[in-house]
Amino acid sequence: MFKVFGFYKFIKIKSLKKNKALLQKFLTLNNISGTIIIAKEGLNGTISGHIKDIDKTIKKLKFLFSFKGFDNNNESRSKFQPFHKPKVKIKKEVVPMNLILNSRERNIKSHLDPKEWNKLIKDKDTYIIDTRKSFEYKVGTFKKSVNPNVNNFRDFPKYLNKLKKNKPVAMFCTGGIRCEKTSVYLKKKGFKNIYQLNGGILNYLKKINKKESLWKGECFVFDNRISLKHGLEIGSYSICSGCRMPISPKDKRSKKFEEGVSCPNCYNNLTESQKSRFRMRQSQVYKAKQSGKKYIFQKEFK
Repeated sequence: MFKVFGFYKFIKIKSLKKNKALLQKFLTLNNISGTIIIAKEGLNGTISGHIKDIDKTIKKLKFLFSFKGFDNNNESRSKFQPFHKPKVKIKKEVVPMNLILNSRERNIKSHLDPKEWNKLIKDKDTYIIDTRKSFEYKVGTFKKSVNPNVNNFRDFPKYLNKLKKNKPVAMFCTGGIRCEKTSVYLKKKGFKNIYQLNGGILNYLKKINKKESLWKGECFVFDNRISLKHGLEIGSYSICSGCRMPISPKDKRSKKFEEGVSCPNCYNNLTESQKSRFRMRQSQVYKAKQSGKKYIFQKEFK
């Protein structure tokens, strides 16, 4: 059993290159996979490994960057290693929005626990914003939520500038970090009634009973589990090898779906040459599976 740990912390970080090298070595030595992003404003990541190794890594992060607790974190379990390898990346921001966030600027009062969140979004005057990308929104979202259809999070402020300042705004994302920045941005723009789902969708799905839930569908995650359901159980989605987009069981019943080749999203956009190449690749995956091996292009390990 693997422990999957997602986290973020806004804290001033110096010596980025040195810390990257230290972290990369530590993750490799302790059989940890996943991605950690470090920037001058803090760190953000999701990692996976055996429980004792993850716990050791958590202690290392706190020691290395001198803090006692994460701003937010979430835990779940997986029967298989959902990441391919360890990656530590240096970025200008932990979430790209052209806004460097100081930890003291965090809008803590706007954080709502799942039950408070349910009460807020039931109010017909509340404007509910899904701050994730469109393909994540299609996999699952809250009832009556709006997706801005922004492909790059840096462009999100252009959408936010169109909102009415006197209307309650409720925001959510996968783990909470995207909303942290959005909340600060809106506060600086004069918005008074800004709220965000504390810990994001993952915290909600873990703590809210399915009968009380206002969530529809599943939650896309950026690892080989693909999607999660209530209780953070692994969902029903897969990834299309042709376009790398999430596909549902319904998509797989389509005539445009071909294992390892195409799905309804990309079937009409792929050339015959691409489809032929993908079929050759998939035949190699099948052969590798039959011999009990993992093929270099095999992406899912369920």
